[in-house]
Amino acid sequence: VQLQASGGGLVQAGGSLRLSCAASGRTFSSYVMGWFRHAPGKEREFVAAISRGGVSTQYAGSVKGRFTISRDNAKNTVYLQMSSLKPEDSAVYYCASGSILTATQPLWDYWGQGTQVTVSS
Repeated sequence: VQLQASGGGLVQAGGSLRLSCAASGRTFSSYVMGWFRHAPGKEREFVAAISRGGVSTQYAGSVKGRFTISRDNAKNTVYLQMSSLKPEDSAVYYCASGSILTATQPLWDYWGQGTQVTVSS
């Protein structure tokens, strides 16, 4: 599966952004989908994940209550709605697909290219 992330940009602290990740192929609904981020000088970290049907979600503690992951299987797209953004949310955001709802990165199978999110103070 090929993944294409978009929607990044520059936003002021307290603002919102919505990231999208479009997937190729006809089996999008068979994949668990997730978002990760990588900030300069830090390791890449888990952000959020969503189950195949969208019923179950998982979030990193640092974004819980501010970010919402969702998916539209008819459009082969997963979203990350980010609100109340903080400068520490600045990073390159990546989407990924896999078979397990997990924060453990090696268990994710396919990765898209990243989209830059910059939050100014």
